[in-house]
Amino acid sequence: IRNSPNQGKMIMDPGASFCCFLGTPWCAPIKIKHGDVSCRTPRGEHYRNVMGTRCKIRCKQGYEAQSSEVVCMASKHWSSNYACREIRCPKLDMPINGGYKCSDGSYFNSRCEFFCSPGFTLKGQKTATCRYNVVWSAGVPSCVDIDPPKIKCPNVKDKWAEPGKLTARVTWDTPEGVDTADGILTDVILKGKPSKSNFPEGLHKMSYTVFDRAGNKGSCRFTVRVRVRRCSPLFPPDNGYMKCDSDKDNYGATCEFTCTGGSELRGSAARVCQYGLTWSGSDTTCAPMNINVGVRTAAALLDQFYEKRRLLVISAPTAANHNYRFQMTNLQQAQCGLDLRHVTVIELVGTYPAQVGRIRHNLLSPGLALQLRLLLQIPQRSFQMVLVDKQGTDKQRYPFPITAAELFTTIDTFPLRKDEMLVQQEAGQTCQS
Repeated sequence: IRNSPNQGKMIMDPGASFCCFLGTPWCAPIKIKHGDVSCRTPRGEHYRNVMGTRCKIRCKQGYEAQSSEVVCMASKHWSSNYACREIRCPKLDMPINGGYKCSDGSYFNSRCEFFCSPGFTLKGQKTATCRYNVVWSAGVPSCVDIDPPKIKCPNVKDKWAEPGKLTARVTWDTPEGVDTADGILTDVILKGKPSKSNFPEGLHKMSYTVFDRAGNKGSCRFTVRVRVRRCSPLFPPDNGYMKCDSDKDNYGATCEFTCTGGSELRGSAARVCQYGLTWSGSDTTCAPMNINVGVRTAAALLDQFYEKRRLLVISAPTAANHNYRFQMTNLQQAQCGLDLRHVTVIELVGTYPAQVGRIRHNLLSPGLALQLRLLLQIPQRSFQMVLVDKQGTDKQRYPFPITAAELFTTIDTFPLRKDEMLVQQEAGQTCQS
């Protein structure tokens, strides 16, 4: 095509494979929706679509041109697509355990709000807007589990200990924790004794702790109280002992009483703490043993000591007897040891009919003294000492005086004496004499 002042004339170029009219419309007119166009023709022609025309495309906000500049080609087509298409950002990823809602999808200026499933909290920007540069204003946030799981502890009522015991079996239903997020708990830990255990008297502080998969923990606390019904405390009587089982004054406890040798038990030998917090039976006392020396037979006299006292019968032909005087002097210095071992001394002095008997300050008639010698086969005309146990058995005979230590050693070997020693040791009763 050659330049020619004759516009509208067809010019043929032998070396060209086409022909056209100079200055005439060649490509389809450009129509821009959502934008405008400015074109520049090669020679300032009137038409803006002659061959060689260059057009710049400008789109409205929110739109972008597929090509910023196009040229009218000899093929009667523009060099590229020039439409203004709406700006669209990449599709947002869905947050795990959450989601989002957008005002206009992924298009320009669309505002997306993120949210999390119940139990999860949003971490990051709450909203994101599609900007003109096809980039979202903020990244996708995450949904994290920061809420602790919930657990409700049981309400355990006070328990009373069973009779004769200081503990109570306490039972409750194990609570189930609740996770507000995914509902999955990893551990449930109890601090304290488990359900169906025996709890001792007192207040016991307990707690449950639960953990979820995110490591959050929730806890609750409760108490277990065990009470023991108790009677008013009992005390051992004067001149006696008291031995109680269990805890001495709790419901079901039994206290047994014994009196020291030479004392008689009056009242109840055993008392039980009852449900109404009162003791069964009557008050216990230990009264001094009342020895009846007016009985007619030696057997009746000895029966008074049966299972209560041991007897040491000392017999001598006269009060001036050397062995008798030595023995009595030795025993007088050991009276505490005799009382501790429940020993009563019976003296038989003289020969019939001038013989007399004595139990401390109580005098025996000559006839009763004679019967004792005959019953125990004690000679009248020589010194002799007989040791009788609580069952009335003749345990030991001594033709000569012995020391108090020797006597006590023998008595302490008796089976019943061993039990007495344990009771006295528990009661703290000792004798230094």
